[in-house]
Amino acid sequence: MMICNLLIIMVAFLAASVLGDYQSYLLSPNYYSGTCDGVEDIVREITWNRVAANYTLPAKLIRLHFHDCFVRGCDGSILLDSTANNPAEKEAIPNLSLGGFDVIDEIKKALELKCPRTVSCADIVALAARDAVSYQFGTPMWTVLTGRKDGNISRKSEVLLNLPSPFSNFSTLNQNFVNKGLNARDLVVLSGAHTIGVGHCNLFSNRLYNFTGKGDQDPSLNRDYAAELKTKCPSLAATSAVYMDPITPEEFDTNYYVALKRNEGLFQSDAALLNDTSASSFVELLINPSVFLSEFRRSIVRMGNVGVLTGQSGEIRLNCSVVNS
Repeated sequence: MMICNLLIIMVAFLAASVLGDYQSYLLSPNYYSGTCDGVEDIVREITWNRVAANYTLPAKLIRLHFHDCFVRGCDGSILLDSTANNPAEKEAIPNLSLGGFDVIDEIKKALELKCPRTVSCADIVALAARDAVSYQFGTPMWTVLTGRKDGNISRKSEVLLNLPSPFSNFSTLNQNFVNKGLNARDLVVLSGAHTIGVGHCNLFSNRLYNFTGKGDQDPSLNRDYAAELKTKCPSLAATSAVYMDPITPEEFDTNYYVALKRNEGLFQSDAALLNDTSASSFVELLINPSVFLSEFRRSIVRMGNVGVLTGQSGEIRLNCSVVNS
C-alpha cells in the first residue's frame, strides 16, 4: 500500500517538475576533470575537518547554498560584501544569521593555490554544502554538478522578494518554488533540511503568544511542544536559538517529518506542509529514510541548477567576497 501511495504522489508532483531540469545539461559532474583534478577531494577534506570541529556547520553550509540559489540563482552572490553604493545580500535581515563564510574562503584559498582562476565560488558553495551534510555518513550523499560561474551583482533589496519566509502559508511557499523552476515536491523535500540547525524565537514566537493578533496561540501547534518552546522563548521579543528538529537535532535524518506529523513543526512554513493534502501525504512517505534520502538527492541537485551562470556568463572570482577588478 505504501509503495502504491508513493507512486501516486510522485506522479502528481512529477508533472510540475520538468521546468528547471533542462538546466542540468549546462553543468557536469566532471567539469574540472581536465583543468583541476582533485577539486572535490580538496573541498571534502577541508569541509570534513571543519565539521569535525564544529557540528553546526552542516546546517549553516546547506542554508548558505539555499539562500544563494533563491536570490539571483546559484551564482555565489550571497558571498559578496557590500560596497559604498550597494548593500549586498548579506545585509538583508534573513541573511544576518548566515554562517560558514570562513569555510568557503579557506577552500577558495586552497583551490587558488592549486588551480588559479579555475574553480568558482558558486561551485564551492554547492560542494561544501554536500560535503558538510555527508560527513555524518562518511561518503558523498549526492552528485554535485559543477561548472557554475560567479555573478557580480548582489543586492540586499532582492532578498525578501525571493527568499521563502518562515511565516508563509503553503500557497505562497509553493509559488516561491515555482518562481525558481521548482515545485511542491521540492518544497516538501528540501524543507527536510530543517532536521538540522536552529531557528530563532522571533521567527516563530507569534505562534506562541499572538498568532491572530489577539494574544492567542496557534491552535495547530502541539500543546506540549508549545509549552516547551515557551520556556525557551519567554516573550515575543525573545531571540534565543531553538533546534528545528526537537527529536534528533544534530542528525541529518527523517525525524523532522516525524515531528511535523506530531504538529511540532517550528515555523509556520513547516506547519504549512500539512495544510495541503498531497504535500501532507508526501510528508508521511518521507519518514522512510531511504525515500527521503533518494528524494533529497534529486531535489538538492535541481535546486543547484537554479539560475546558473555558465560559459561566457559570469566570472571566476579570485576572492569570493569581491568581484574581480
